[in-house]
Amino acid sequence: MMRRCVTSLIGVALLAAVATPGRADPATGEQVFTGNKCNDCHYTQGPATEKTIADQLAKKGPELWYAGSKFQKAWLEGWLQNPEPIRPLKYNSLSDDNPGDHPKLSGADAGAVTEFLMSLTSDKVEAGVIKPKKNPKGRLIFVKKMPCSGCHQFPTKKKFKGGRSAPSLVGAGKRLNPDWIYAYLKETKTFKPVRMMPVFAGVLSDKDMKAVSAYVAYFK
Repeated sequence: MMRRCVTSLIGVALLAAVATPGRADPATGEQVFTGNKCNDCHYTQGPATEKTIADQLAKKGPELWYAGSKFQKAWLEGWLQNPEPIRPLKYNSLSDDNPGDHPKLSGADAGAVTEFLMSLTSDKVEAGVIKPKKNPKGRLIFVKKMPCSGCHQFPTKKKFKGGRSAPSLVGAGKRLNPDWIYAYLKETKTFKPVRMMPVFAGVLSDKDMKAVSAYVAYFK
């Protein structure tokens, strides 16, 4: 009797799987990514290829070879369907406003591309290191000691503050993987060989980098 019940349950599960197709696999997502010409602006093969300022200026959009370590999956899928500007200024510009013209993907395509991008990870990002926290020391470093706020917008109680020359960190708590923030501060040159952002390794202690990472990961 027990064996018959188990067999029936397996049959029901198989029928459900057939009736409800699963999400696209990364390979299908890569095809959608290429078919939509996303690779005209974003490269997905790591490690970083740019070595000079000219290499950086030739890029039309951010590299995505570590996207699965950087982004939170739910945010990424939603953003691909309704892309809101992350950078106040146009990519590689210090003067022109971001036109906010990133192409939108349909729900199915966004899901497929998300699966592909989330499969692109870096072994420099260790899971479970950073917990988002309203860290007073992290805030002090972010706002005054470095100050990161000179380039990055960030949320306060009443409004946004900060510079416009780098990606906004408003909503970073939903957008970014906290462990990637820490890895990026530690391994800046690995992720961005050519950049405006300073290298903090050797300037900030490991404890301080963790404090800043926890603070940024708390941003709403």
